Amino acid sequence: IFDFDVHHGNGTQAIFFDDPDTLYLSTHQMPLYPGSGARTETGSRGTIVNRPCRPGTGSADWRRIVEDGILPRIDAFEPGLILLSAGFDAHALDPLAQMELVEEDFRWIAERAVELAERHAEGAVVSVLEGGYHPPALGRSVVAHLRGLGRAAA
Repeated sequence: IFDFDVHHGNGTQAIFFDDPDTLYLSTHQMPLYPGSGARTETGSRGTIVNRPCRPGTGSADWRRIVEDGILPRIDAFEPGLILLSAGFDAHALDPLAQMELVEEDFRWIAERAVELAERHAEGAVVSVLEGGYHPPALGRSVVAHLRGLGRAAA
């Protein structure tokens, strides 16, 4: 499970905290509600990966965090399914947080997820809508994300 919602997925993390068969990874703004998701929160089996982002984190820094701290862990875990908790509230125009992602970032992460799924999970990717509170930015972000899922699989 890769959760890129701007808010940490504390409930999802709690469910899988002791599960050695599920890898939960999160990029999220910190500090921000719910206040969880420190790098030191790794789960009892080491299958929790939190990469908090500072307010103002933009595309280049976020992609570096994902490339260095998220994608290699997914690759090494060799999952049978990749589930994306797709939070589009990390968009620069979203009023609830201060991250600076753009539509292209959501396409990019979808393509990376499909590449990993093709390598390890026979292409199995599920993307679930989490957040997004600026309707025009949300719409554009979802379309870009879906294009990334489709383009990478084509």
